[in-house]
Amino acid sequence: MNRISPMIPRRALIFGAALACVAVAPIAQAQEKFPDKPIQVVIHSKYGGGTDTTARMMMIRSRRYLGVDMAVVSQRGGSGAQAHHYASSKPRDGYTVLALTQTHLYTIARGKSPLSIDDVVGVARAMDDPTFITVSASSPYKTLKDLVDASKGKPLNWGVAQVGGTEHIGLARFAKASDIKFKVVPFGSGAQMVQALMSGAIDATLPNVSEGGSQVKDGTFRALAVMAPKRLADYPDVPTTFENGYPVKVSTTRGYWVLKGTPEDRIEVLSEAMVKAMKHEVFANYLKSAGLTVDDSVAGSEEWTKNIREEYAQAVEALTDLGLLK
Repeated sequence: MNRISPMIPRRALIFGAALACVAVAPIAQAQEKFPDKPIQVVIHSKYGGGTDTTARMMMIRSRRYLGVDMAVVSQRGGSGAQAHHYASSKPRDGYTVLALTQTHLYTIARGKSPLSIDDVVGVARAMDDPTFITVSASSPYKTLKDLVDASKGKPLNWGVAQVGGTEHIGLARFAKASDIKFKVVPFGSGAQMVQALMSGAIDATLPNVSEGGSQVKDGTFRALAVMAPKRLADYPDVPTTFENGYPVKVSTTRGYWVLKGTPEDRIEVLSEAMVKAMKHEVFANYLKSAGLTVDDSVAGSEEWTKNIREEYAQAVEALTDLGLLK
């Protein structure tokens, strides 16, 4: 009787096991879970401020959808530069997410950051807070045309939060489009800027809906225009700058981003979870309390990244015109 060598099945077994390992390895890699540890959300401002509050409201539902904890980490200094240095020291793996306001873009544009605009990849937009052009209720200027006509003869005093900030850049862009003269009076914050208009210390200012909306509604301020392509649902009687022939959109935006090099599939996971979280009634009610809506504010990675690039280009142009770029 012929006998089969015991070596043959043993070799076959070893070869088969090797093939199995080769076949299984890619499957195991494909099934690698993200995220599987806590995610840091880096802010450039103090705890308790608007950026911090918005991030924590976003995180309420995002951590549920992602299945991991999220923590806010404040890295203050250099108008966002310190946050950029901190993020640059971390792996580009999706576990370090930064909160973005236009301040970050201005810092990059002015060469005060280790990053370039190409390093910024949007994950999700949380807030789009449009800007009003307002005067006090007692002002002689009843319409935007009145204000523009008066500003052609002499520069009026406009309040801004900071020189080189969002209001200043927005004003410069509007002034260029309308060919007016202006003087800026910085107050250090949006709240102080609004108070100055109420006291009559300035002629006009550019508050966001969240800053000046209540004064517009109660008649303390007269909103001559909203700097947006379309009228706001809650302020249907306020015309737009576009209607007046000045296609200048200005708003304060907040959102989240990661550094270039973060895997695309991880960005998609983060974006999907954050957008879903910010469309939930918890975050929607937060926006509503500031006079904003989910439909106009929340956006995913592609739209937000495009928005960031547009805002950066506008900022570079305005900062150059203002002589603030070397």
